[in-house]
Amino acid sequence: MLKKFYQITIFPYTLFLLYLMFFGMGRYQYDEHVIRIEPVYSTLAFINNTIRVWDILRVVIGNVVMFIPFGFLGWIFPKLKDFQSLIFTFVASIVIVEAMQYFTRLGIFEVDDILLNTFGVCIGYLICRFLEEKFSRLVL
Repeated sequence: MLKKFYQITIFPYTLFLLYLMFFGMGRYQYDEHVIRIEPVYSTLAFINNTIRVWDILRVVIGNVVMFIPFGFLGWIFPKLKDFQSLIFTFVASIVIVEAMQYFTRLGIFEVDDILLNTFGVCIGYLICRFLEEKFSRLVL
């Protein structure tokens, strides 16, 4: 039952997420191409320079939570049931999306985003395996 629901919702969810990554949340086209390649440093600087806790939660935690559903991609693509294949495919895909943000100037290429998004996929993968082990009848 969960697999069917996931199969129906993941494509529209992906489109919605792409919309947010390029056009949503007050995005605008930057005047210059921006790239941040120092891992963790830019996120820590963002946290230290941001006054509102809501902004920190929305950006940092959101970059993890919004990508948890992609840890379940093995339900649609059997080759992605293997953790290594899932992570390799996801990282390659998110690097392409980050590069598109850079080239269109509708976002910033940030290594931290790749790390946080991948962490979300890892959490999703662990949740998926847990659900399959403990609630196998519900998952089908």
